[in-house]
Formats: sequence, structure tokens, C-alpha cells
Amino acid sequence: MAVELINGISQAASQISGATQNSPKAIANGEGFGTAIKDAIESIDTTQKAADQQIADAVAGKTPDLHKTIIALQTADLKFQLGLQVRNKLIGAYEEIMRMQV
Repeated sequence: MAVELINGISQAASQISGATQNSPKAIANGEGFGTAIKDAIESIDTTQKAADQQIADAVAGKTPDLHKTIIALQTADLKFQLGLQVRNKLIGAYEEIMRMQV
């Protein structure tokens, strides 16, 4: 039981880090920064929708495993928080560039 939970957590962590690992590959293949950001946002959206579906299934009684539902919810939350922090850093960098004197 505990081993399954640890495996679930490590899978969630690898999914979260997957968004950051895919970005350098995309840029190296000639895709732009905008494409990398778009893919990351789509990944966050997909994870949120999957978590919402698992919550709906848990409320309806279709899912006997509440642990997977909670892991999906936490994964979605972590991805969202990561995206929010990346956005904050990008806005901070933009504001810093705008303050530079030319």
C-alpha cells in the first residue's frame, strides 16, 4: 500500500518535471519560446481536467480508490503552482527590462 503511494507520487513528480524537460527539446528543434509556453499551458489544462474528472467520479462513487484521486488533485495543483511561478518570473523579467534605460 505505501509502496503504491510512493510510486504514485514519483510518477506525479516525473509528470511535473516533464513540462520543464520538454521545453529545451522543443527549443532545440527550432520551435519557439511561445510554442514551449503554449505546450506547458496545455499540459496544465489537461492535468486540471483529468483531476476534475476523477473528482467527479469519486463524488459519484465510481472510483473506489480515493488515493489516486487525491494524487491527481495534488499533481494538478503542483503543475498550476509551477505555471504561476513561471508566469511571475516572466513578468518580473519583463518589468526589469522595461526599467532599463536605453
